[in-house]
This record gives sequence, structure tokens and C-alpha cells, in this order.
Amino acid sequence: MDGNGRWAKERGLPRVAGHREGVAAARRAIETARELGLTHLTLYSFSTENWRRPETEVRSLMELMKQFIESDLDKMVRENVRVRIIGDKETLPVDIRTLVERAERETAGNDGHTLQIAFNYGGRDELRRAVSLIARKVAEGVIKPEEITETHLSRALDTSGMPDPDLVIRTSGEHRVSNFLLWQAAYAEYVFLDAYWPDFDRTLFLDAVRQYYGRERRYGGRG
Repeated sequence: MDGNGRWAKERGLPRVAGHREGVAAARRAIETARELGLTHLTLYSFSTENWRRPETEVRSLMELMKQFIESDLDKMVRENVRVRIIGDKETLPVDIRTLVERAERETAGNDGHTLQIAFNYGGRDELRRAVSLIARKVAEGVIKPEEITETHLSRALDTSGMPDPDLVIRTSGEHRVSNFLLWQAAYAEYVFLDAYWPDFDRTLFLDAVRQYYGRERRYGGRG
């Protein structure tokens, strides 16, 4: 979800105003996904690289995450939405970690729709942690190196048990992956939009989905 800061700058507003509008756009995306019957939606809200931003902006992003969960959790419980947080939770501030664990715990039994929020997430960091987990199992004699399969790695990732993404939407006119679901999105279709994330709405979401359905997916096979 990219372009919050630039959206705010073009309007002469502080960056935090763009992030607030970004939260509103996230709510629209969640509603549209449910309306379309999409079973899984992943929102990339805070990357491992975002810690490099000014401290005041990082604090604002943390506070917005707290506000989002506190204000929307009851609704997600009622609407049968399961919440999963992917990323390195161990290095999060204690209050944030406690809150995201609560969101996961209180929605664990929901099966109508899954909302994954990538928070303190980086694709390379996720792979590093997954490889470390597998290496420990090898050291403990649980598995032999030659027995390691793609399934072992997939199960060691934050998204274990979740389907790989079919469609990745990138906003703000950028045309790069930016460390997002590097393993899982190997065969995903990509749609790049010029709109900043705060302007992402139902119309843009539907347009991206139409583009997806207009493509032929061959998974490396012959066309």
C-alpha cells in the first residue's frame, strides 16, 4: 500500500494525514474483497525497512495500527473475518505485539474470510527466519538436508497454511516487488496502478481484478 506520504505532500498535509487516509483505503479494500467473495486478502502495511523512517513517523504508524485493531476487531469477529499478522513479531514493541496476538487469538475460529496484515514484514527476512527454523530441525536430527522440499520451506514461512497469492496490486506508479511475498508470489499476476494508496477504491480494485481475469496463467508451461 504505497503513496500515503506523497498523497499528503501534494495536498500540503503532514505525512500522518496520508497514513490515516491509507487506513480508510484499507477498510474499503477489505469490504470490496468480501463483496467479491475473495477468501484471502493481504495488506502490506509496515516493512522491515520502514524502521529507517523518522522516529515520529514510525510512532504514528504504530499508533495507527493500534487504532485500527482496537476499532475494527469487534466488527471482524462479527463478520467472521480471521486476522493473521505476518512479519517478525518478536521485535515489535510489547504493546503492539500484545494487541496483534489478541487479534489473532480472538478471530482464530473465523472461516469466512482471511485478512493478513504484513507488519514489520520483509520477504528476505521471512526467508531468513524460515531457513533458520529448518536449519535447527536439521541440527536436531528431525530432518536430513537432502530431504528438504519446497513444502518444508513453505510451512516454515509466516504464511504457512495459506494459499499463494493469485494477484498482487502495487499502487503509486512504482513497478517493483519491494520485498513482498518473494517466495509466495512466484507465479502471481501483477497489476501496477498510478494511483496513490489513499485513492484506492472499489473501482480501482475491480479494474485490477478484471485485468487478472483477462490474463492466461501458464505457470511456466507452454502457451
